[in-house]
Amino acid sequence: MISNVYVEDLKHKEDELAIQYLPAVKAMAFRLKERLPSSVDFADLSAIGTEELIKLARRYDEALNDSFWGYAKKRVYGAMLDYLRSLDILSRSSRKLIKAIDYAIEAHMLTHDEEPTDLELSEKLEESVQKVHEARIASSIYTVMPLHDQLQVGDEGAALAKVEKDELVEVIKQVLSMYKEREQMIIQLYYFEELTLKEISDILGITESRISQIHKSVIQKIKESIGV
Repeated sequence: MISNVYVEDLKHKEDELAIQYLPAVKAMAFRLKERLPSSVDFADLSAIGTEELIKLARRYDEALNDSFWGYAKKRVYGAMLDYLRSLDILSRSSRKLIKAIDYAIEAHMLTHDEEPTDLELSEKLEESVQKVHEARIASSIYTVMPLHDQLQVGDEGAALAKVEKDELVEVIKQVLSMYKEREQMIIQLYYFEELTLKEISDILGITESRISQIHKSVIQKIKESIGV
């Protein structure tokens, strides 16, 4: 029978393993927070990540995984994304408003260099400034999700569920091939390098508004290609 002292000592060692990687979790939370609106609290993201890290440390088996952080990194990040999903940011009504806002922004950008303000959108769409503001925040939060999540919003998920993963990858490749190299670079930097819009803007020398517009255009074309 294993003594309680031994069990407590084992827990202590496992918690020490988690403590070693707390700075990495905080750095991950900070990078994710940089890509999110101010309404999302860094402390909440960090706490969620830390809680997941401790759970992972307590069940980590080094005989099966030779790198704890290699084992934990994706799971910790996944826990933070699950937290964002749990905010239930995209209600049915906000989904419709977000689409209307996206179309209004696209039309506005044809003749302007910057996105319209909440007030301008409010007047154009005949919605309250508060509703427009909340919908834009919801949209901003959702853009940090993996592409698969963004294509599977609400009722649209039923159509996506019929598409095989390999087929979806091919559709994404085909859609991206329609864009110039710079537009493809934006998607690469945003989703795979996880850079902020400002960082991409600094690298490519184009406005954050234009980057946001290109990003939304790519997502919409992928949806159209799979019949969503």
